[in-house]
Amino acid sequence: MTDSEIAKLELGTGGPEVGAQGLGCMGMSFAYGPADADEARAALERALELGVTLYDTADAYGHRANEEFLSPFFKAHRDEVVIATKFALSIPPDEPTRRIIRNDAPYIRQAVEASLRRLDVDVIDLYYMHRRDVNVPIEETVGVMADLVREGKVKRLGLSEVTGDELRAAQGVHPITAVQSEWSLFSRDIEAGVVPVAAELGVALVPYSPLGRGFLTGSFANAATDLGEGDFRRHQPRFNGDNAAVNAALLEPVRVVSDAHGVSLGQVALAWVQQRGAVHGLAVVPIPGTTKAKRVEENTAATRLVLTPDELALLEPIAAQVAGDRYADMTFTSAGRE
Repeated sequence: MTDSEIAKLELGTGGPEVGAQGLGCMGMSFAYGPADADEARAALERALELGVTLYDTADAYGHRANEEFLSPFFKAHRDEVVIATKFALSIPPDEPTRRIIRNDAPYIRQAVEASLRRLDVDVIDLYYMHRRDVNVPIEETVGVMADLVREGKVKRLGLSEVTGDELRAAQGVHPITAVQSEWSLFSRDIEAGVVPVAAELGVALVPYSPLGRGFLTGSFANAATDLGEGDFRRHQPRFNGDNAAVNAALLEPVRVVSDAHGVSLGQVALAWVQQRGAVHGLAVVPIPGTTKAKRVEENTAATRLVLTPDELALLEPIAAQVAGDRYADMTFTSAGRE
């Protein structure tokens, strides 16, 4: 391992060995405005050079285009990467704030076959239920997912935005490798329920949006004025209006820590998430998203940044002071079910 390569860890009990930080690929096709395809491909290659092996996509990203975009990279490096994709969520192109969720067996079987075709692979390494349809018992959904493992279409199972009780019920049907949920200096609600259960069961946590969708990097202060029309952050309450002003002020302690180490705000935010593993006693593999190789280098360097107890204490109060919800509609997250 070179000085710039990141460390490796086991993704949950019995899970694959992966780099301690993954790469969220959604923005290469969706959500944050147009992305340069050549830049994105360079970011994928640079991430692999630096030891990033867990690559995260979903059939909902770019209305299926993200899986297709990633396919050539995955095929070129099939034995080096762990492919994570998801089913259950669709977003109508003309209604960017609307979410349609399905967990029924016919849908799952249709979705996995479609993802396998788009990715052009024989098996998916980690297959997530993207969101929970509360009208379908989770045991039933995971039972269908377990059949996919037995059939050789999927290697391991994951869940996204579930509660501790839902994780425990799912684990009773089939081993769960990882839970993906939002976790950052701005979003810590999962620490009350799912995190302790995951630690008890040996399930890894894969935090998405560990940089608060870029807000924690200081790259924008108000989505309505700083971001383009095609950026879905313009629809998220905490990045707009009075909420944005309140939340921008919360970055001050992050700046204090970043100045002390001579690093970026984003690196402090990522280091904080990386250290959650030691705090809570479980594997934590955040998946910051980017389309730029230089940003990949910055993000992975944060895996080697260790924050002191005093610095962690300074950052501790931030989440409780954040104004606004993560989404305009929180019903499709686990927040209302804990």
